[in-house]
Amino acid sequence: MEAVADQFISYYYQTFDANRATLGPLYRPTSMLSFEGAQTLGADAIVEKLSSLPLDGLRHNVSTKDVQPVEGGAALILVTGQLLAAGETNPQFFTQNFLIKPEGGSYFIQNDVFRLVYGL
Repeated sequence: MEAVADQFISYYYQTFDANRATLGPLYRPTSMLSFEGAQTLGADAIVEKLSSLPLDGLRHNVSTKDVQPVEGGAALILVTGQLLAAGETNPQFFTQNFLIKPEGGSYFIQNDVFRLVYGL
């Protein structure tokens, strides 16, 4: 499951940083995104939400990942890292949790929870 998680994480963040509008095939009509507490249901609405974010030139740097197998071949993936926006020198820290499920020899995102991590 580690190799699947590594491939997924690499693909997801490279695609997000290059053109997040093309993330649609990773989601399904039943997929749920929680982005900073706001929930969005369905692939089209999720891509619309992600595409509307003012994050042009963004780069994700993954620091850690944890993976747990879930019944039925699914995987729970927790990612921590830094976001660096174009022209910025101070990164923002983030955590993101994915539940990915197998389908037709590949995986899709059933649940996606994203939060920025603020210092105290």
